[in-house]
Amino acid sequence: MADSHSLTSRADAPPFDLATDHASVDRELRLLCESDALGVLPAPVADAIRYSILGQGKRLRPILMLASYRACGGNDDASALAACIEVVHAYSLVHDDLPCMDDDDMRRGRPTTHRVHGVAVATAAGVVMVPLAVRAACDAGASLGLSNSSQAAIVRELMRASGGGGMVGGQLLDLEGEGSSLSVDQLERIHRAKTGALISASARIGGIAAGADDRGLDALTAYGDAIGLAFQIADDVLDATSTTAALGKTAGRDIELRKSTYPMLLGVDRAGERASSLVDDACAALDCAGLRTTTLERLARYAIARTS
Repeated sequence: MADSHSLTSRADAPPFDLATDHASVDRELRLLCESDALGVLPAPVADAIRYSILGQGKRLRPILMLASYRACGGNDDASALAACIEVVHAYSLVHDDLPCMDDDDMRRGRPTTHRVHGVAVATAAGVVMVPLAVRAACDAGASLGLSNSSQAAIVRELMRASGGGGMVGGQLLDLEGEGSSLSVDQLERIHRAKTGALISASARIGGIAAGADDRGLDALTAYGDAIGLAFQIADDVLDATSTTAALGKTAGRDIELRKSTYPMLLGVDRAGERASSLVDDACAALDCAGLRTTTLERLARYAIARTS
């Protein structure tokens, strides 16, 4: 596939079945877990990686990447590249649940990775999953016929989202903020890094893989930034208003950990209004570049309408 092309309006892009994309990503994750890349690892670490990667999840980030890829004109099967994003997301969940972090017992409706495999193994597994995702992303990019520069740009996106300026930095700020009264601006800084960075990167990676120009990538960045923050606001609301059974993870943890949250600072109703406004901003950003598709809008709305 060519590495660049002129962006045109994709409002007439054919819709696709999100369940099919979910299944395609799951297939690629299984293949990765059966590959030689895990075969060279110590068995306990490999088992912990499989446990965390293959757990049931929404697969929002890889599906978002595929939707962005298609909106920008991509028409090959990019499921293997999308699966790499889910590996990075799974790593973040493994580490987020550790006793030194949020110390949680349940994730995706089952015991967290460290509760099953031990803290040391889970910690090592999370570390290994980042280079595993990079290796798989390079292989997937090569299979798509992407240039070395495009592959490098995709890896940069993954590393930026998972590193000090993204999830790692956001997690540190989140830990430092426990027990403190944060402002809305401070809270948004944390969550744009901890949660939003990978969601935004997912949209951008789709554009890069499809050869989007700067205008298109800027639109996808604004879209991803907005729905990334909206997603976290919805998470905070669900933590305060839902149940452990419905969420598949422990409800009420924000209060237990004495974290500042959007419902706490704004109230549930105003937090919901803020999330809805961000979704509108996300869709408007796509309009500016002619990239708004039914699927990208559906994904943005789902980010705040979900129940888990």
